Amino acid sequence: MLFEAFRLALQAIRRNALRSFLTVLGVVIGVGAVIAMVTIGNGTTAKVTADLSKLGSNLLSVSPGQFGPGRASSDAKAFNSRDIEAMRTQLNGVKAVAPVAQKSVTVVYGTENRITTVTGTDDDYFISQDWGLSLGRQFLDGEIRAGRAACIIGTTVADKLFGRASPIGRNIRVDKVSCEVVGVLESKGQSSFGSDQDDIVLMPIRTFHRRLAGNTDINRIMVSAKDDVETSKVQADIERILRERRNIGRGKEDDFSVRDMKQLVQTMAGTTAMLTGLLGAVAAVSLLVGGIGIMNIMLVSVTERTREIGIRLAIGALERQVLSQFLVEAVVLSLFGGLAGIMLGLGLALMATNMLHVPFMVDPTIIVVAFLFSAVVGIVFGYFPARRAARLDPIEALRHE
Repeated sequence: MLFEAFRLALQAIRRNALRSFLTVLGVVIGVGAVIAMVTIGNGTTAKVTADLSKLGSNLLSVSPGQFGPGRASSDAKAFNSRDIEAMRTQLNGVKAVAPVAQKSVTVVYGTENRITTVTGTDDDYFISQDWGLSLGRQFLDGEIRAGRAACIIGTTVADKLFGRASPIGRNIRVDKVSCEVVGVLESKGQSSFGSDQDDIVLMPIRTFHRRLAGNTDINRIMVSAKDDVETSKVQADIERILRERRNIGRGKEDDFSVRDMKQLVQTMAGTTAMLTGLLGAVAAVSLLVGGIGIMNIMLVSVTERTREIGIRLAIGALERQVLSQFLVEAVVLSLFGGLAGIMLGLGLALMATNMLHVPFMVDPTIIVVAFLFSAVVGIVFGYFPARRAARLDPIEALRHE
């Protein structure tokens, strides 16, 4: 009986091919939108998490001032080299404490030039940022102590200034300072915020202070905790040390901030996951609209085929047989829409992820859920027209014109 109902459903769909196509279009768009939104959202979440992880493992960022709604205090005094030494000697369970001082300058080699960010730091920077070299070497201890004009450049700067030639051993002009290139950083690409992480020049912190900045300010301190140490404990120790060094009395607010990058990763991933769910839920509304379209067309089909239904009932067809005929037709329409929607959604997601440069991460669960939901839509919205057809009075149906 089910096979016969399926055959009759296909006949009815073929008989009104254009109307059937327009009927399932809502389901196609709904399923496609849900799958595309969730797939793009998953890829975006993965990219954000991966990009933030590139900032370093178990990393804490310490900055002067408090930041947040109504809390900005950019006038807080900067850190200095003595703060770095205090952290290195008093903090337990850390791998690296890296000073960071930055300035935007023009770098020149031959006829090529580029405005980039110069960062003054030391070798702890590579540990805290989990950043290796593709060419050359790190700074030597003598270079850091003496403030020698050595620099390590990012791949973007290397490509712009040197093209395919090796920059190692060449001298570039950083603002007004002639600086020998001793290394090239591995490429990290763009961050989640759109900035080019490879557009950077590193030089020893003492060289930066003497030759570029003209002061001894340190704008940020990057602290990398060991893998088996809780970053919350290290954060508490940092706050204690800095409160002592900056003479902040009990009950007074810190004039610095310590941010745990692990918490930032979790927050960003949670935010993008929530937005993905919200977009998926909005897209799922299209499925309900498609279901209403199916119910509307099935009601029209019942009205058009009233005499056919009356004849079937008059010659002995049971109500459940008529019910199953129209219910199967509605389910077949919605399942066709579900299959077409899956293909449309995956195609749109593939194009979008390629354009946005995020991973194409298909979630089989959402595909199954979307397909089953389309079947449920067919059953729910097809049941009422099917029940109406099954309950027609055969005599009144035969009189229908």
